[in-house]
Parts: sequence; C-alpha cells; structure tokens
Amino acid sequence: MKNLFIVAFVFCSSLSFSQNWVNNFDSAKKIAKQENKNIIMIFSGSDWCAPCIRLDKNIWQSQEFKDESKNNWVTMKLNFPRKKANQLPADEEKHNRELAEKYNKEGNFPLVVILNPEGKVLGKLGFKNVSPSEYIKLIKEYE
Repeated sequence: MKNLFIVAFVFCSSLSFSQNWVNNFDSAKKIAKQENKNIIMIFSGSDWCAPCIRLDKNIWQSQEFKDESKNNWVTMKLNFPRKKANQLPADEEKHNRELAEKYNKEGNFPLVVILNPEGKVLGKLGFKNVSPSEYIKLIKEYE
C-alpha cells in the first residue's frame, strides 16, 4: 500500500510540472494579453520531421524550457503530421493550415515564431543544435 501511495504521489507531482500547450490561436492571444506574455508558436511535423522531433525532445521537453515558458510565455504547438494514424481532427487541421498561411508561408519545419500578445511577429527561429538555455536566449533576443 505504501508503494502505491508513493507511485501515485510521483505521478501527480509530475503532472503539476507538465507543459501547458495551447492549440487555439484566439485562446493563446487571450491568455497572453491577460498574463502580459508573448506567444511562442511552433510549427512541427511530429511524425516525419527529424529536426522537429529533436527540438521537441531536447528543448520543449526539457525542464529548463518548461520552467521558463510557464513563467514567461504562452506556448502553442501546431502539428502537421503525415501518417494516417496521427491525423488531426478536421477543424484543428484547418486552423493550423490557416495559421501556416499567415505565419509560415515558406513552409519551414520546424519553425518557431515569437509573437506579441496581439499576434505581431517579433522573430522567427528554426532548429538549432544547442542547449535549452541557449535556445531560450535565442528566443529572448526577439523580445
């Protein structure tokens, strides 16, 4: 019983440190305005783009980025999967494509777009093979 309690506690604790990704742009802007934060919009191909997968594993999943984003940014991930098993609901796919037409006309993957709370582009980044702290610095250079 004691072990079950410990496992449950660790599981619940890990949930409290999870990242809150927003997947709707209007919601992201609303939160950003309320909390006076910029938006980090990520265009990713989660099941086909090797640099996207590396960026996710090395940066977005790092505790350092999670802590920084929780305090300073509204994070938004727009996924563009290719495998049939990973297809998004039609409304989410349409939403992502509309945002890509506006913010990622070149079709770059991965693409990280830094926006102010009103949706104005402050800067863009791609994949960089750097540490989470170095990537955070690159993002902050645009703010």
